[in-house]
Amino acid sequence: MRVTQSMLSGNLLRNLSNSYGKMGQLQEQINTGKKVNRPSDDPVVAMKGINYRTTLNNVEQYSRNIGEAYNWLDTTDDTFDKIGSTLQRANELMVQASSDTSTPEDREKINSEMQQLREHIQNLANTKIGNRYIFSGTKTTTPPFDEANKKYVTGDNPDTTDPAFNKSVEIEVFDGIKLKINTSPIELFNKIDKMFEQIGTDIANAENSSVLSSHITAIDGSMNELLTTRADIGARQNRIELMDARLQSQEIIATKQMSENEDIDYEKAIVEMTTQESIHRAALSVGGRIIQPTLTDFLR
Repeated sequence: MRVTQSMLSGNLLRNLSNSYGKMGQLQEQINTGKKVNRPSDDPVVAMKGINYRTTLNNVEQYSRNIGEAYNWLDTTDDTFDKIGSTLQRANELMVQASSDTSTPEDREKINSEMQQLREHIQNLANTKIGNRYIFSGTKTTTPPFDEANKKYVTGDNPDTTDPAFNKSVEIEVFDGIKLKINTSPIELFNKIDKMFEQIGTDIANAENSSVLSSHITAIDGSMNELLTTRADIGARQNRIELMDARLQSQEIIATKQMSENEDIDYEKAIVEMTTQESIHRAALSVGGRIIQPTLTDFLR
């Protein structure tokens, strides 16, 4: 086959162009730190990268959800702790009121404080996170205690209560795993409120301490119900902690896999860049020798 000068020139230019392209790709990889900067560089690596990023995005969303779950459960537990302290104080006052040494004036003062405790629990029942009431089930925009009418949504007939107030608020904390983050103690709140109302009536009308001492047992019963509810909250908090630890492990694994799939080995890339640069310089040197002078060169 006859090799012409134009063939030599064409091959030289094509090879130099390929060499420039390879150096440009290596330079881009070193600048960005990534093996793939566009899908056409390596479609398989690009698709794997998309999957790993999707996993990481899901983990980040689940982590935000867990933060929200922590907020709800911690706020609920703190509210019940304050209600428990309030009932403990009410128990101490009832012990004083039921004593035979208490005068009507003493009991009147005790009743005044008892009604303040009642209002305090009513305020705690309307605890909110942001603009959402945490004890209203799925009707988070409606307060459990109606300040205008001075009563809970259960009213005198709990059977007529909107079922939404007892529904669970769930949040997804992992793929396909949802956890309940709310508590629906409206019936307990209503029971406590009725108890305080009856205490006020009995203190005002009691002629002997035996009537008042019965309320001590009622307060103890409410405190036990409160502790049972807090135990359930604590169990869910422990579950959230386990899911949080699982998510953190998942994030580390996905990040490592994505790095191994996309990130370059800088030492290897720099060696390849240096080698390619030497090859390119050699190609330029050889090309300058094999391209013969033309007639035009001698006519200058």
